[in-house]
Amino acid sequence: MTNRMTNRMTNTDRHLASVQRLYAAYRDRDLDAVLAELADDVDWAAEASGTAVPWYGPFRGKAAVPQFFAAIAKNVDVTEFELVGTAANETDVYTTIHWTYTVHATGRTASMYMQHWWRFADGKIVFFRGSEDSGQSIAAFA
Repeated sequence: MTNRMTNRMTNTDRHLASVQRLYAAYRDRDLDAVLAELADDVDWAAEASGTAVPWYGPFRGKAAVPQFFAAIAKNVDVTEFELVGTAANETDVYTTIHWTYTVHATGRTASMYMQHWWRFADGKIVFFRGSEDSGQSIAAFA
């Protein structure tokens, strides 16, 4: 007889799989697949109170999130984006990413760890916060 618990995916498992799909879609430049993981009213922000780097600040709602990715693509060449670690609970996933990029306008490179916080409701990402070494990013754009 099979134990039902061993065949049952938890919310934590589903949320981890969602974040992994999102990162794979980002790597593959598949914005539609990224957006498929988000709730329509997602609260999305990297360095939420900053404006010094093009992708900083809030992006409210799924329709605004493509502007975040467009700001990255328009301004930098990402040469490394590696998932370093993950932790999760029933509602949230936390990841550490190492990324390296070169700014088109200045030719300067930044290489750092950043943290991503993903919150889920009803199987979709409803909240995202990213933080990074903003001093290094700002210097790369200067």
